[in-house]
Amino acid sequence: MRYEAAIFDLDGTLLNTLDDLADSVNHALAACGYPARSREEVRQFVGNGVALLIHRSVPGGTPAVEEERCLEAFRAHYLTNMRHKTAPYPGIPDLLDRLNAAGCAVAVVSNKFDRAVKELCAGYFGGRVPVAIGESSSVRKKPAPDTVFAALRELDLPASRAVYIGDSDVDIDTARNAGMDCISVSWGFRDVPFLKAHGAARIADSPAQLFELLIGE
Repeated sequence: MRYEAAIFDLDGTLLNTLDDLADSVNHALAACGYPARSREEVRQFVGNGVALLIHRSVPGGTPAVEEERCLEAFRAHYLTNMRHKTAPYPGIPDLLDRLNAAGCAVAVVSNKFDRAVKELCAGYFGGRVPVAIGESSSVRKKPAPDTVFAALRELDLPASRAVYIGDSDVDIDTARNAGMDCISVSWGFRDVPFLKAHGAARIADSPAQLFELLIGE
């Protein structure tokens, strides 16, 4: 087995969360009197945590207090809306089952706020993902390596025996900052030319191919 642990990003890697994120962004914008954003705009805005998602979504020059009000509206709506349209990408549940059966530990590290990360992982994956860590005030978010190191501590493994898997430039930078190998996936929120331009060394085009990169001899 090439790796003893696979640490995954969540949005755009394991779960397609884009429609629920866009719905909650536009609910918050409407509540604050701002114009809506398109699904494709939201796709480009995600990846650096919900505070930056809202910062990018509100009109330029929005006062900080109004931006904070919009952020709170987003958080409240998303917690009740995050499982309406979200679903695992095809083949992901089987991939996680195969990794567990092969003895490869699985964890999730995300820039989504911690409560949502834990609830989504429990709801969609159950015991397949025993370690799930999101953004909180106690740890720096990606691309800082802190949340990855926290996951490795829970798994009781060094970075040299694990790999980080994600769909964005943030994930590539996170793996580099953690001193870990990285595998990018092509089915998420960023396309292959973008990933290659940002230093992706290995790109999996399907969960089956990803399994071979993780486990194959």
